[in-house]
Amino acid sequence: MLGLLYDIHGNIPALEEVLGDAERVGVDRWLLGGDYGTPSPWPLETLGRLRQLENATWIRGNGERWLREPPHDRPEVMATYELFLGGLPEEEVAVLYALPPQAELDGVLYVHGSPLSDVESFAPEPQEDEAQMLAGVRDRTVVFGHSHQQFRRPGPAGTTLVNPGSVGMPLDGDRRAAWAVSAEPGEFEFRRCEYDVERAAEGYRTMGGDFGELAARRIERGSD
Repeated sequence: MLGLLYDIHGNIPALEEVLGDAERVGVDRWLLGGDYGTPSPWPLETLGRLRQLENATWIRGNGERWLREPPHDRPEVMATYELFLGGLPEEEVAVLYALPPQAELDGVLYVHGSPLSDVESFAPEPQEDEAQMLAGVRDRTVVFGHSHQQFRRPGPAGTTLVNPGSVGMPLDGDRRAAWAVSAEPGEFEFRRCEYDVERAAEGYRTMGGDFGELAARRIERGSD
């Protein structure tokens, strides 16, 4: 059984609960969809825990890409990454940046945001301009994250769009950690796990600054 973990964002309390649930349901291989722990209170702890997982396929999220390609149009993000990079070993930066942007397992395409971009993602409801984000992909299932909202729906050009949700920072109104399993190719079961939200929020607040407070509030609310 394949476990899908997206957008962990260094939330170790949430990740541990999800991994416990995964063990109970018999997950034996993994698709790790990006935005693992940068920036966060527990970046190296998150990476270390994920590296204990056997049969794991990793892809890169915008969080990993920004370690080498910071978003100059977002100064608040730039400031956070500059502070965060001071405590991250260069070898970790190199490994994370070098991850592939997409993977294919069992005929399913896995990306972080969309086939077009790791910072452009599909919404729960169809949008007029979403076909361009497929970048020519047709007639297949596309699994993605980035928006932190758990849903499945038909997409343009005969596609099926699946977002497993965010393990560490859900934004769909439900504070519980979100993830998914796939017992058969193209079949997905959404799952949610209770975890220690207060511990996670306090961890982010220890980072200080506007980013730490914003992340803590998101975790507490399950929304922006």
